[in-house]
Amino acid sequence: MSCCTPDGSCSTATATTTATKGTATVYDVSGMTCGHCKATLTKEIGALDGVLAVDVDLEAGQVTVTTADEPDDALLAKVVDDAGYELTGRAA
Repeated sequence: MSCCTPDGSCSTATATTTATKGTATVYDVSGMTCGHCKATLTKEIGALDGVLAVDVDLEAGQVTVTTADEPDDALLAKVVDDAGYELTGRAA
């Protein structure tokens, strides 16, 4: 389930949270197509304890999550899946 129309259009603004410290982990995420997708994942992942920053790259289909400690992959997958996307694993 995606937040976008079938043609991939969306009129919402984008959002990015950034930080300079911590452990950055890149995940492959499918189903992201627009600014609303980016804003939703930034908000949902950013609300997790220990998350310092979230950067969503729509073109690459990746989300970089910066955490204070080692990230909880299972929890991140659940949050992404609950938001209507699919975390397919850590990027190679």
